[in-house]
Amino acid sequence: MNGTVRIPVGGSTSYDVLVGHGVLPHLVGLLDGATRVAVIHPPTLVERAARIRTQLMDCGFDALTIEIPDGEAAKTIAVAGSCWDALAEAGFTRTDAVVGLGGGATTDVAGWVAAAWLRGVRVVHVPTTLAGMVDAAVGGKTGVNLAQGKNLVGAFHPPAGVLCDLDLLSTLPVEEYRPGLAEVIKSGFIADPRILELIEADPSGAVVPGNPAEAELVERTIRVKAHVVGEDLTEQGLREILNYGHTLGHAIERAEGYRWRHGSAVSIGLVFAAALGRQLGRLDDNTADRHRSVLEAVGLPTRYRPGALPELLETMRVDKKSRGNQLRFVVLEALARPTTVTGPDPAALSAAYSEVS
Repeated sequence: MNGTVRIPVGGSTSYDVLVGHGVLPHLVGLLDGATRVAVIHPPTLVERAARIRTQLMDCGFDALTIEIPDGEAAKTIAVAGSCWDALAEAGFTRTDAVVGLGGGATTDVAGWVAAAWLRGVRVVHVPTTLAGMVDAAVGGKTGVNLAQGKNLVGAFHPPAGVLCDLDLLSTLPVEEYRPGLAEVIKSGFIADPRILELIEADPSGAVVPGNPAEAELVERTIRVKAHVVGEDLTEQGLREILNYGHTLGHAIERAEGYRWRHGSAVSIGLVFAAALGRQLGRLDDNTADRHRSVLEAVGLPTRYRPGALPELLETMRVDKKSRGNQLRFVVLEALARPTTVTGPDPAALSAAYSEVS
């Protein structure tokens, strides 16, 4: 990929995702018409947030920064409430804007803060992690967690734009960068097998920020999501395929008190979903086994605690992907051919879990 790539996300509220090096200067144009701008960020990005605030003020905006906790600890009603208090004190109106600067948890919270303030103000996302760029910041899903489950409170609120500046990935430690590959690999299995080929060609290199395949992997993964959410913003049909691996993954995150990185839990969920597809007679052995091989090749986990399935099932039953009292899972019928199953045989669920425990 050379230069900046502009990826359109269609639907009733269309916007662009810019991918490339040095795309942050486009932020000002996305805020045109606003008087006040709030930059919501985690503690690790306090200096960058301050620089963005200064740049915005130099361009005539009344800008402030709002610091929230790092990671999933930010995704609470209390944290969102503190952000609304800050907007109220600053006198934010319906024409003002919010900027979400950080990883997926930050953009989830910033998006929901913007969605609920005055029933919806503009939000622009500047994701700073791999997972944030390829998943959380794109698609308009916003929300926070409850004790009973992940992302149970939120709204669909598409951003005015997303700036994926690849320069921001260069300082990420490998242990933070690696989990984002789970979402990249997911997109390879559900829609774009070329993603899998790129990673399998150099799995040890794929975990290093700034690797030669990075720009293409980010672009391809975003294009998969952009196509899906452009067709189905509110998850009435096609968008459900993006939940591949997430039903079990979200349950693991809750079981671990949200101390696990999202991608690590989803990695196990992907292997489980592949095993379930195999147990249901939908997926061939080679494609099912490829899940474990590519995920393990980049150092992601593929196994979880034996005996934990009953606990995980209870969490899955209150997951937003369930329908009534029936569990729903996305499985593959072949590479890049996702489908959904409702109320699978408990024996198949147990057999599939045995492959990840």
